[in-house]
Amino acid sequence: MSALAPALAVDESADIAQGDHRSLQVVLATPPSALLDQARQRAVAEGLKYAGGLHPTEAWVLFQAGAAVLVDVRTAEERKFVGRVPDSKHVAWMTGTAMIRNPRFLRDLEKVVTKDTVILLLCRSGKRSAAAAEAASAAGFGNVFNVLEGFEGDIDNQQQRGDNGGWRLRGLPWIQD
Repeated sequence: MSALAPALAVDESADIAQGDHRSLQVVLATPPSALLDQARQRAVAEGLKYAGGLHPTEAWVLFQAGAAVLVDVRTAEERKFVGRVPDSKHVAWMTGTAMIRNPRFLRDLEKVVTKDTVILLLCRSGKRSAAAAEAASAAGFGNVFNVLEGFEGDIDNQQQRGDNGGWRLRGLPWIQD
């Protein structure tokens, strides 16, 4: 993890600038079980139909600690041309340019994780992964969490992504093919 320290130090200022309630150092000092409990409490408060939502830094800490599997639900094209998290799994929630729901999503998900695995779903902005989390939870996956803000964050006033939250803006590790 020491090789990632410079990138993560940038992340802390990005979190604070974007209004997250806790700095990276606080998240790093929080045990994985407590992060999951907090996300579950948020889910209850928000009436979510899945285990909960995690901020990108929280998801990174869980993934890096081996406490969860990160599954990217974006299309293969998004991963290739926009970037991806190293060592994440890929199961597309939607496919093709028409963005049609992948009818094999649940079967494909079962190929990469078990139903009792702690699963972190990541998409572009956190919306598709929330829908995928609901579907997975309804199918019996008991520990499915949505990565809030997604990989790129929400669209800003100029109708662009990348400056309004997201994994990349937080300075978390990612690569591009």
